[in-house]
Amino acid sequence: MPWIQIRLNSNASNAEALGDELMETGAVSVTFQDSHDTPVFEPLPGETRLWGDTDVIALYDAETDMKLVIAQLENSPLLGAGFVHKIEQIEDKDWEREWMDNFHPMRFGQRLWICPSWRDVPDPTAVNVMLDPGLAFGTGTHPTTSLCLEWLDGIDLEGKTVIDFGCGSGILAIAALKLGAAHAIGIDIDPQAITASRDNAERNGVSERLSLYLAKDQPQDLQADVVVANILAGPLRELAPMISVLPRAGGLLGLSGVLATQAESVADAYRADFEIDPVAEKDEWCRITGVKHF
Repeated sequence: MPWIQIRLNSNASNAEALGDELMETGAVSVTFQDSHDTPVFEPLPGETRLWGDTDVIALYDAETDMKLVIAQLENSPLLGAGFVHKIEQIEDKDWEREWMDNFHPMRFGQRLWICPSWRDVPDPTAVNVMLDPGLAFGTGTHPTTSLCLEWLDGIDLEGKTVIDFGCGSGILAIAALKLGAAHAIGIDIDPQAITASRDNAERNGVSERLSLYLAKDQPQDLQADVVVANILAGPLRELAPMISVLPRAGGLLGLSGVLATQAESVADAYRADFEIDPVAEKDEWCRITGVKHF
């Protein structure tokens, strides 16, 4: 059925409260959208990450009396009379199909493809990871994930052990296994990420070679030949002592989730233990790689 949409501009301090008020007026859903296309990192579990300038968008049944909704909102201390807004009619669509059409097979490096289950595999002879968008972050669409996948495709993983620190959907660990790694270890602070990684590993036939741990439960003496961490610049700096001990001597480290303006400070946190390579950049995001000192 058709819908009515109202769009209001807000900010990080009151967007959630405004969203609650919109739900009280009868909205069936409320979403937040960056009004200036500002890059935003994945929120931590339980956190709602909002932008400095945020469009709050509410969806109503087409039969809703929007004059009544506007009257209610004008009484809100967050808005007041004459607040700026935009009301639009939204056509009826097959929203599930619309969502699915946004995802398609993607190639990373020379051999690796990430493919949603409802699409045909473009190259059956390639290394194909079947991965659908789900509970946890990571489908290959974000430049940071893309940078990590391209790096994994370009290094020799045959027979190696790989740690995916902050595994999310498990995309990097699963890709490493399908690229030849003997064993992968996924670590995350979010139980949903562990569930998603396990499910995706089973779908790709690599679950027997993947070990998964909540960060609080990971073994103390854990080490690997290759360590990849696609998280946030702040945690990468703060956790440098913990992450730096994970690669063996001569092992490889790959870090992402870092904007170009943050790359130098993140790299500096690891220089004492690693020979840092030139930084790779894609769409304002960066990948930092290095080799562990002997």
